[in-house]
Amino acid sequence: MLIRQLQTVDIHPIPTAHLTTTMSLLVLGISELHEKIESELASNPALELVEGRFCPTCQRPLIDTNHCPICSRPKNLESSEPIVFVSPRDDFHSVPFDEDEGDDNFEDYSPETEDLPTYVLKQIASELEVEDRPIAAHILTSLDEDGLLRTPLIEIAAYYHVSPRQVERVQKIIQYADPLGVGSSTPQQALLVQLDMLSQSMAVPQHAQKAILEGWNLLMHQQYSELSHLLGISIAQAKEIARFVGNNLNPYPARANWGEARQPTTPYRGAYYRPDVVISLLNNDENGPLVVEVISPLDGKLRVNPLFRSGVKEANPDKIEEWHSDLERATLFVKCLQQRNQAMVHLMEKIVTIQRDFILKGDAYLKPLTRANLAEAINVHESTISRSVAGKTAQLPSGKIIPISKFFDRSLQVRTELQKIIESESRPLTDIELVERLRERGYKVARRTVAKYRSMEGIMPSHGRKKIKSKKPMYQSP
Repeated sequence: MLIRQLQTVDIHPIPTAHLTTTMSLLVLGISELHEKIESELASNPALELVEGRFCPTCQRPLIDTNHCPICSRPKNLESSEPIVFVSPRDDFHSVPFDEDEGDDNFEDYSPETEDLPTYVLKQIASELEVEDRPIAAHILTSLDEDGLLRTPLIEIAAYYHVSPRQVERVQKIIQYADPLGVGSSTPQQALLVQLDMLSQSMAVPQHAQKAILEGWNLLMHQQYSELSHLLGISIAQAKEIARFVGNNLNPYPARANWGEARQPTTPYRGAYYRPDVVISLLNNDENGPLVVEVISPLDGKLRVNPLFRSGVKEANPDKIEEWHSDLERATLFVKCLQQRNQAMVHLMEKIVTIQRDFILKGDAYLKPLTRANLAEAINVHESTISRSVAGKTAQLPSGKIIPISKFFDRSLQVRTELQKIIESESRPLTDIELVERLRERGYKVARRTVAKYRSMEGIMPSHGRKKIKSKKPMYQSP
């Protein structure tokens, strides 16, 4: 199984190639995977695509059915356990790029895509002074792929002829936007920002800040004995700090919390029409199990060409090595594609089981779920989870398509509750008052967190909402 392979470090070349190929396929969304398969078919004569409809898992031909009656069979009709399988389904909602479809709500079928600088700038716009805006734009457009600022602040200050303190102030505003720690100059700085925010809503291990500041390298390399000596604590306490940091903090804000869906290297159009996963209700029964289809990009059965395999024995001596290489590559690719699908099935089974209420009832029902927690639950490395969800989308029973990463959005519940409070306010509430209202409803957050979430939802500060509410229509109907 893929899980066991991911945990095993093997020095032999074949398992290493196997693991590398599987992981590279796991990263790809359905459109990219389709292109990869087409590329392999074009370049490798040992690989063959048999036309027709086949079950991607058991390879049975599908003549009169859309789904494999064996692989899509529910384990127990009385259970709410999801039915998860790889599906050759290709009947998706489609809207032409340049045509208006009338009453169809295109927004329900398409995720919003924007780059990271734009996403952050929208959040902090109301907090920036006019003279700070060019500095903020400079910082955000200078971020690397990890969401970190490698340009020295002194250089930015010299470029705009302002004091370094002014640049630091702008950087701090950016750091407390979503994703937390974005715009930090170092991974340690990003962790400290996240630690500061977490400390306002949960217990943080003692000495965690010092461990990040002074023992970062020891923490990274799991040198717990040296770390405990540096901090003057026990090895068990050092391990607890490392566990807390690993489960709750991310030194590279844009890597796991953003992903390719919001930083596309090419126009991200595949998710509008071809979601990677389709979730529906069995027989439209809300009390029944959810059906989860991990979509296969194939319109046929991919296999090693049997004629090529038998022909290798009769190959010319000068071609025998090349043909053997093609055969090994084709065999490896087919196996790794199957394991990629199995990994996605296993992952979605866990996610859908945990987030069933969110899928059926909406944002307010999202349960707290981190990539680290899920990785521990299914016994894989956290990076495997990040690769599996990055840039991929799921279509919900309502027809709406969302990034799979949304299942891990810990702020969604709070933001939903914040919207409800503001929608029902009789007068515009200040951020401090919103903090108290959220606390009454069981959400312990800081004022600047409220300001950040408000900005993410496009909600103006209290004085801005006051102006809007105070406006009366020029003419009133009698």
